Amino acid sequence: MSRKNDPKVINGWAFYDWANSVYNLVITSTIFPIFFQNVAVHYTRINGDDREVSLVRFFGREFVNTELYSYIFSLSFLIIVLTVPILSGIADYKGNKKSFMKFFCYMGAFACISLYFFDKDQLELSMLSPFLASIGFWGSLVFYNAYLPEIATPDQHDRVSAKGFSLGYIGSVLLLVFILAMNKIYNWDIRNGFLLVGLWWAGFAQITYSRLPEREARNTEKVDRRYLYKGFQELKKVWLELQTIPRLKKFLAAFFTFNMGVQTIMLLAVLFASTEIDWPLGPDGEKDSSGLIISIIIIQLIAIVGATVMSRLSKRIGNISVLKIGVFIWILVCVIAYFIHTPTEFYILAAIVGFVMGGIQSMSRSTYAKMLPDTKDHASYFSFYDVLEKMGLVIGPFLFGWLNGVTEGMRTSVLMLMFIFVVGMGLLFLMKNSDVPEGAGEGL
Repeated sequence: MSRKNDPKVINGWAFYDWANSVYNLVITSTIFPIFFQNVAVHYTRINGDDREVSLVRFFGREFVNTELYSYIFSLSFLIIVLTVPILSGIADYKGNKKSFMKFFCYMGAFACISLYFFDKDQLELSMLSPFLASIGFWGSLVFYNAYLPEIATPDQHDRVSAKGFSLGYIGSVLLLVFILAMNKIYNWDIRNGFLLVGLWWAGFAQITYSRLPEREARNTEKVDRRYLYKGFQELKKVWLELQTIPRLKKFLAAFFTFNMGVQTIMLLAVLFASTEIDWPLGPDGEKDSSGLIISIIIIQLIAIVGATVMSRLSKRIGNISVLKIGVFIWILVCVIAYFIHTPTEFYILAAIVGFVMGGIQSMSRSTYAKMLPDTKDHASYFSFYDVLEKMGLVIGPFLFGWLNGVTEGMRTSVLMLMFIFVVGMGLLFLMKNSDVPEGAGEGL
């Protein structure tokens, strides 16, 4: 095992954000949601607000297309919740986190490539691609995050975590701009962008794999059936240990709640904007999505600043105070989103979201890493962290989609998210900055 705070290792670790964040931006945040909403339509009807509602048939049942989108991603997170504890337990037992990280990475990358063949008339088969891509992305992050305590000391966690997010935002914006430029200048089929995402993700990940340390195998015996349950046993062990660490238990309760809102917004914001905002019509009579995509790029660029500012602010006022500020801003985001209708209003909201989006994710990850007890089983603790995150992503998008289907609009769903953030804020107020070990802001 290499020494901690090795710049080469840290840069290699952070570069995985550069590699995989193109999935998050292109597939979940910009091009694919707009592509899906335009393509996955069998017919439309007018709802009670005189707005068109796009409907699809899926296994013989009728759904609002954005409702189906929410359910597919919610199901993917349920699969993560059920499978990752098994895999992370085996990984910690065998000492081969990198192998599992590669497996999920390549699954996600190839699923992105397969989106090139998306066909609305074969929707049951086509939806496997975003479903598997989601599993690949989030599954790889479980093992990626578990490396942080192994490669950096606690005083460096904020800086290293923020560096990863910043690289991710830069890399993903560069690829998105390239795809859009090729589409506008050379009339490139937007599906080619899905191919590039998969190749970028798998290709640049090789830098990370070449630099992350190989851990000496702890056990060489064959993994039999009893080890399939080891992951859940590890989660149970972590849960029991949390009973003796009240500060960490309180943090995880707050994180589960507010992160449910954050991730649901990040997943479905583009669908909300393309449906609920009155974008101008293009020459073809359809909504012009260029302004929406520009706003998403603005979000990514501002997020770089936000992640850095929150990291530095934690040195002055503490991690918990920074998280409280972040969650309060998210509450304001939901209030504003409920009332806005014009592109200008959405641009302002996008700037606010960008500032707080990267910062709260980076700060949550580094705060948790610094609050961990002295242990070698980092994969188990980060598996617990990621299971909580994915449980929130099972619940959040499902409720969002269900309310979307019932009301045939997304504004009621936004109010639901606001309530989630209010609860998360309340849970954070049960904590103090002293709950985070000293050294939280050092080295920034």
